[in-house]
Order: sequence, then C-alpha cells, then structure tokens
Amino acid sequence: MDLSTTYMGLKLKNPIVPSASPLSRELASIRAMEDAGASAVVLYSLFEEQITHEIKELDHYLSLGTDAEAASYFPEPEIFHRGAEDYLEHIRKAKETVDIPVVGSLNGMTLGGWVDYAKQMAEAGADALELNIYYIPTDASLMSDEVEKLYLDILTGVKQNVSVPVAVKLSPYFSSLANMSKKLDAAGADALVLFNRFYQPDIDLEALEVAPNVILSTPQAMRLPMRWIAILSGRVGADLAATSGIHTAEDALKMLMVGAKVTMVCSALLQCGVGHIGEMLEGMQAWMEEHEYSSVEQMQGSMSQVSCADPSAFERANYMKALNAYQ
Repeated sequence: MDLSTTYMGLKLKNPIVPSASPLSRELASIRAMEDAGASAVVLYSLFEEQITHEIKELDHYLSLGTDAEAASYFPEPEIFHRGAEDYLEHIRKAKETVDIPVVGSLNGMTLGGWVDYAKQMAEAGADALELNIYYIPTDASLMSDEVEKLYLDILTGVKQNVSVPVAVKLSPYFSSLANMSKKLDAAGADALVLFNRFYQPDIDLEALEVAPNVILSTPQAMRLPMRWIAILSGRVGADLAATSGIHTAEDALKMLMVGAKVTMVCSALLQCGVGHIGEMLEGMQAWMEEHEYSSVEQMQGSMSQVSCADPSAFERANYMKALNAYQ
C-alpha cells in the first residue's frame, strides 16, 4: 500500500500534514506528530504585526531614558527582532529534531516584511513556506483588482527572493476564485492552500467589547474547500492542499479524490490529540484495501470536476438537486 504523495516538489510518505497551530510551538509536540505518522508539519505563523508592536513598545520605553545609566536597564537594539529570531531558531531546532519537512508560516503586513521574513525563514532551513495572507479589505473605495494585486505582489516579491517552494493560503472571498487561482499559479505559486479560516469576532455583552473567539472547525467545513479543489484540479499547475474540517480518514480520502495533494489537519488534533494522525492513516489504509486502491496517486483527482461523469454536480445543478432531495 503506497500512501506517498508529492507536494510542492517534496516527496511525502503520506498526505496527512498538521497545519499551522499551537501544536507546533513545542519541539516535543512536533516530534510526537512525526512519530504519529505526520509526513510534514506547518509551523505556527510568525506575525509581522506582533514583531512591529514589540519594536514600537520597546522604542517607547527606550525614549523615556534620559541618561546612559537609565538606558542601560533596557535591552540592546538587536533585541528588537527577538520575536523573529525566536521563530527562526525554532525552525533550526525543528530541522534538527525531526526528519520530515518543516514548512514555515508567515503572516505579514507590509511587502517588505513579507519578503524579509520569508528570506530569513528560508535561510534558517525551512523546506517550504506558506504565505498565510489574512487580509480583509474594509475600505469601500478599494477595487477588487487592487486586492488581487496585493496578493500577487506578495507572492511575486517572495518568490523572487527565496529558492524554496512557496504556497499561498488564501480565502474563498474573491469575486472570481478560479481566475484568482489561475493568476497565483501564473505568478509562480507552488501550491494553493484552500482555505484560510477567517475567525470572526464576537461581542462580550458584559464588558461591551469586541472579543476574539476561536471556534474549532467541524466536518461540515470541509465542503467548501472540497468543492473548489474539485473545480480547480487539472486546471491549475500549482498543487492543491485541503484544509478546514478534515477530521477523519473518510474526510481525507474525499479531499484526495477531488484532487488534493495533501490534507491538512488542525482542529481534530487539538480535540483528539496528535495520536489521531495514526488513526486517520489506519482508516485510510483499510478503506483503500477494501476498495482495491494500491496507492494514493491512483485516487488523486478521480472525482474532480475534470474527471467526474457529471461535472455540473460541482456547480449550480448541485444546488437544485440538494434542495429537491431534502426530506
């Protein structure tokens, strides 16, 4: 039984890849994920805004010192990039700790920040990079082509400055997702990760404040990326990675059949523990044996829109059928 797959040119022993999450903050946890069967790991994201905040905060306190003695109580200027250095050191140590590929995840704010930190991650030894573009255009005067250009500029800037593969983790909120995917593919994206979950804020009724609130995904969340991977498979050259709502072996198998090269898991591991990776792999093997599949490659894309006997099932016709079939 051959579970291997290729993602961004990386030969992986199977398609199960833990996505960016707090689980990758500790080396012991990364090692545990490898031992459980993970074929690669995406590290938690480095946020440029967090580093910028730390720099501004330190600048403020340094400016309060009026003499050399007072200033000596504060860190030296090189500590400004402590957050980034800690992350880069984490990449180095992770590479020393595990044998599976380590993917750095970056969430930038400025084009210069995207490029600079991406270069540093690659130099630190990351096998690939995932650009976690979390951008919500709230300016009503901003045109859709300007939003698309932002994504393309980030990708182009990074690709011109690193030699490792680069994936773009994007949201479904484009007026023409298929066209945007083609543009990212043409701009050099080695993979597209579908989809970034934009966590929605909540309201604290007692404090009367906007409160951050993380709700873990459910299996129902996989329907959206599954549909779009099916539509894009065979139409873009970039590899397709599935994320959101993948909790079981069956979920992973469905994603592979519509064309995903890897299936990323997060919420299931936070809920069930990293040992769940092994359970998913066992379930996948059992299903493949029962249905006489000898390899993951054999099933990849077999249920995509290009290969499906009824391509319209992924488009509007499915909407009508779903409504009419409901009891």
